[in-house]
Amino acid sequence: MRDLHLSLNQTQRVRLESAFHELQALAPAANASAAAAVTVADTIPVNHEDNILKGHGTSDQDGEVVATLCGLVERVNKLVYVRTLRARYKPEVGDIIVGRVIEIAPKRWRLEINFSQDAVLMLSSMNLPDGIQRRRTAVDELNMRSIFEENDVICAEVRGFQHDGSLHLQARSQKYGKLERGQLLTVPAYLVKRRKQHFHHLEQYDVDLILGCNGFIWVGEHVVVGEKTNTTGDQQKSSTEVENFTPLETRKHICRLANAVRLLSALGFTLTIELIIDTAEASASSNVEINDMLGAEFYVLTAEREAKRRADLLKKKSGSR
Repeated sequence: MRDLHLSLNQTQRVRLESAFHELQALAPAANASAAAAVTVADTIPVNHEDNILKGHGTSDQDGEVVATLCGLVERVNKLVYVRTLRARYKPEVGDIIVGRVIEIAPKRWRLEINFSQDAVLMLSSMNLPDGIQRRRTAVDELNMRSIFEENDVICAEVRGFQHDGSLHLQARSQKYGKLERGQLLTVPAYLVKRRKQHFHHLEQYDVDLILGCNGFIWVGEHVVVGEKTNTTGDQQKSSTEVENFTPLETRKHICRLANAVRLLSALGFTLTIELIIDTAEASASSNVEINDMLGAEFYVLTAEREAKRRADLLKKKSGSR
């Protein structure tokens, strides 16, 4: 997704390089108090009298602390470690993730979540369709395929780690579960920062946006929490056509937001809900067609607009001081 294979003309190439140079110049000023950047084999200055603790990405060589990874040096009390900028997804308990079912095993589903190992969602950790909290029976195990089947997209929460290193997920709330009528996007996990809110309902578009910590992003039609739980199996079968119909205008909004995510990911910008909406609205206000959002001109315009936004933000901060 990061490679859009753009064919830039000379003017667009110069404008893009200028925007990137401006962004790079703004980065040190915006992060004046940021941690020092190191590469492999760089020496990390520490005070050995403080009895420091060497953490992830560090090593002791000839009495000096040396970095074994490229990244930023972080210090927490006496702990010194290196935080990589472009690392694979590192799960933490409580992370909101989006995954795809790849296997149905006894009393569990296995999911692909953009991690080195598959994740496991136990039947006992799943909110049943009837919404009743009860013990899972043999009948529930036989009906697992009616809840999730292969290739279904699911939203869940990281519960913990199993002894073999795989993830243990849970979906005990009604806001978790199967995702339908939308697009699943894959971006580098480091572009999605952990925040208090990862579920976003964009009322102006009638669209749900889920920013998975694992780099899987869901853009789909808004679903009222609990509407599936309150319908019986017969009602769902009788109204399948109505439920599966997504209005054309909503489909356009989904595609426009999805292309905004693709574009920002290709540029390497951190994905925030504000930046995604701003990019989508900028394309609509400029009368840019949805398929043209991934073209060279809008690609350059997005980089220039982000450079201007960061410059204005830096001026406001310096002016307030």
